[in-house]
Amino acid sequence: MRYSLYNDQIKKEIHDKYKLIAGIDEVGRGPLAGPVVTCAVIMKSDSAIDGITDSKKLSRKKMLNLKEKILEDTICYAYGYANPRLIDRVNIKNATHKAMEDALNNLKIKPEIVLIDAERIDTDIPQLNIVKGDLNEYVISCASILAKIRRDDIMINFSKLYPNYGFDTNMGYGTKKHYQGLEEYGETSIHRQTFLRKFHERQMTFDDL
Repeated sequence: MRYSLYNDQIKKEIHDKYKLIAGIDEVGRGPLAGPVVTCAVIMKSDSAIDGITDSKKLSRKKMLNLKEKILEDTICYAYGYANPRLIDRVNIKNATHKAMEDALNNLKIKPEIVLIDAERIDTDIPQLNIVKGDLNEYVISCASILAKIRRDDIMINFSKLYPNYGFDTNMGYGTKKHYQGLEEYGETSIHRQTFLRKFHERQMTFDDL
């Protein structure tokens, strides 16, 4: 079932009925390079950390502070990954779903229900697909923060291997520095070929001038 309006009444009904509630979110669907990272997390039922919200609204410093508190309140959590080759092979949507399913299956405890940010995955566990879930559902917001920190760490490490693209600041998104790196040094092993088609088409046009 998909909720476009996830209100307080629906939220209360879910949290009254279920105790082992997993939230799942993804980070990294839009970048030209790097993996999609997903996280599934089950929080303690009495967890109420101040400041939890969609990771896109938080600075890295704030997220790192929240991460420590989140991990103190988790029952369990796990990650899933979709690397660039998988993204190129099955498309970004299917690769994201696979990574979400992997994160869920990697949990040490099976949840009673899964709350997902606007997506539906292949699982026998009851699931709710919540529009803007990373903003409106606490456990999805926790998953969003953990996934964001994990992916940022991965891209910061990649920036040491590929120092000419600004991965430590743009996290693989198409910034000016990133495109300059592509034009001067070409693509790397972590670039998504299917995401670079417009860039290559532009390069071909310039070459024809």
